[in-house]
Amino acid sequence: MINKVGQIMLYVNNQDEAVDFWTNKVGFSVIAEENDGMRWIEIAPTKDAATSIILHDKSWVAKMSPELNLGTPSLMFFTEDLEKLYSNLTSKNITVGEIMNMPSGKVFNFSDNEENYFAVMEKK
Repeated sequence: MINKVGQIMLYVNNQDEAVDFWTNKVGFSVIAEENDGMRWIEIAPTKDAATSIILHDKSWVAKMSPELNLGTPSLMFFTEDLEKLYSNLTSKNITVGEIMNMPSGKVFNFSDNEENYFAVMEKK
């Protein structure tokens, strides 16, 4: 039986730029990094997060496993203070969408340097 989501694979064109975006702009931490023939970087919002994101080099993975879908997963992040996060991301020149009121709460989206979009919902 599966009891939690452990890691999400995110295939990026430039791992260094992706690490810079997620750590310096969004506030995630690097949890681990490996370069044993295949470089990958594990990031998460906190060191003890239940789920982390693994940044893989898209072109390397495409060569090794051409059958894989390398599209960006649709990710929904949660925050306790949506307006503060929105302001923080905006101040760092990150492209953000409008804050919308949905039946489940306030939400907005933002994009990384590669124009992949992610959503954030307020959960208190």
